[in-house]
Amino acid sequence: MIEIDGAAALVVRVSDDEAAIVDGVASLDHVFLGGEPDLEEAAAVALERGRRVSLEGAHWLPPVRRPPKILCVALNNSANPDRILSGPDTPAMFVKPSSSLVGSGRPIRLREEMGRVHPEPELAVVIGRSGSEIPVADAYEHVFGYTIMNDLTSPTMRGEDTFHYRAIHPDPDAADGIRYVESWVSYPARYKGTDTFGPLGPWVATRDEIPDPHALRITCSHDGALVTEDNTANLRFSVAEVVSFASQYMTLEAGDVIAMGTALKRSAKGGAVQNVDLTRLGGVVEVAIEGIGTLSNPVEHR
Repeated sequence: MIEIDGAAALVVRVSDDEAAIVDGVASLDHVFLGGEPDLEEAAAVALERGRRVSLEGAHWLPPVRRPPKILCVALNNSANPDRILSGPDTPAMFVKPSSSLVGSGRPIRLREEMGRVHPEPELAVVIGRSGSEIPVADAYEHVFGYTIMNDLTSPTMRGEDTFHYRAIHPDPDAADGIRYVESWVSYPARYKGTDTFGPLGPWVATRDEIPDPHALRITCSHDGALVTEDNTANLRFSVAEVVSFASQYMTLEAGDVIAMGTALKRSAKGGAVQNVDLTRLGGVVEVAIEGIGTLSNPVEHR
């Protein structure tokens, strides 16, 4: 999706420098709602005789502007399992609001009181067919395609929104029927869901274009310097497993986005994405995934 003369336009990639406008299709959101003509046919027509537009200086919008929900899988990387001291044997997920989304090239707006903010490069799945209780074997039938998410995170706000408290558990052996368990819990609304904390795009590669989503090189760079490099082969839980598991608890809707977890296998010069404090450093952060494209966003201090 790009903005042309103040209006959104769905485009199909012709080359690195050029795209064709898909006429008669307002957006992917409308496609997923079932209110648009056949997308594959419309895209083919656009490639054959659609109006061409230059991508130089394009004003990108998120490819799905208002997903019904954005699910993010936590700590879903098997490259460094020593970091996880304890955790579930199934995918753990949180929800990111659609209001956090921004397109490629749009600024990440940060303020000093947000504290440390770092990037998290992730493969994102776009759901194309709704369903619940989806078997693993059928999961890919519900996938429309793949895009890129930078799941920006503020450890500072995470710390501020963490409670260390005594949770109440039932205990039939106790005199008052309860026992207290020392617990920690944090809530991600601010540290994951702040405005502009969800760069997404620029392209969606349809499922047929990515025969194996678990064989893709993914990189994250800051001001042109490589920060981390990984491969989606290192995802602990696969796309099919995550889609199936999530659908056991919540209906997946066409247009949903699922971010598959941070890529962080190897860091350049001993660095890590957590060291790239965008609030302090500013600059431009880029996430590239083989076969999909490059998501690039500058930092804007407010």
